[in-house]
Amino acid sequence: MHRSMATAALVTSAVIWGFAFVAQRAGMQYVGPFTFNGIRFALGSLILIPLYIRFRTSALPQDQSVPRAHVWLAMGLAGIVLFVAANLQQVGLVYTTAGKAGFITGLYVVIVPLLGLVRGHRAGAFVWIGCLFAVAGLYLLSVVGAFSISLGDALVLGSALGWAIHVHIVGWLAQRERPLFVAIVQFGICALLSLFVAAFRESIQWTSIVDAGWMIAYAGILSVGVAYTLQVIGQRKVDPARAGIILSSEAVFAVLGGWLLLGETLTTRGLMGCALMLGGMILAQIRRRAVAPDTHKLGSS
Repeated sequence: MHRSMATAALVTSAVIWGFAFVAQRAGMQYVGPFTFNGIRFALGSLILIPLYIRFRTSALPQDQSVPRAHVWLAMGLAGIVLFVAANLQQVGLVYTTAGKAGFITGLYVVIVPLLGLVRGHRAGAFVWIGCLFAVAGLYLLSVVGAFSISLGDALVLGSALGWAIHVHIVGWLAQRERPLFVAIVQFGICALLSLFVAAFRESIQWTSIVDAGWMIAYAGILSVGVAYTLQVIGQRKVDPARAGIILSSEAVFAVLGGWLLLGETLTTRGLMGCALMLGGMILAQIRRRAVAPDTHKLGSS
């Protein structure tokens, strides 16, 4: 896959996730956060199984030097981190505003390259400048009025750390396992853990699930089944720092989704935020095109 196609896959993920924010918010009117996530991740995993059976004979990624046990452990960890991050965000949405949640979640755009430093991956100057542009854009796009930290904000901040860790794990796995298989395993783990918690903490009623049907369907089939799989595919050629900046643009598409689907107002401030985020995404790609570093071996250390 060419790097431009990988970038397009990540942008598509961001578009789907941005529009999914409406479905996630609306679904909370009918079912609890763990029930919502449990069903949608189970749906996302199940719809990928026929595709995996059809294409299971496709070539494995080039790096096969790592023991299979390590790959399985990484996939298990990816599922657990996904469970924690997704549910912290979903629960946090109950206690904070959508705008603040969007800004705090998007902070993983900075956390990703910081975690990369711990792993010995140095990000170029354009990546850091792109991060600053993205954070500034997120602030203009999402935060209105005074900014303070509440319980919901703290939960969403925890999810941002989880998303950043997840980006790095996926970046490592993308070089060592088929994307569809990685997606099926991590979604299945997240679904089982979410439903297990929901069984003890929430009232699961079939009528409520039916009422939230289209929201769960969108969040499960597109947001989980398609978008997360495209993330794994895209990160085979795009390193975590740049991928984080691209994926953080979901906030832009969330605002556009609200404008197009819900009739929400897109202010001049919001347009400036969108422009800054898109500018940061473009800046983060400059060094890669000029120097063309070998990101195929990302995470091999």
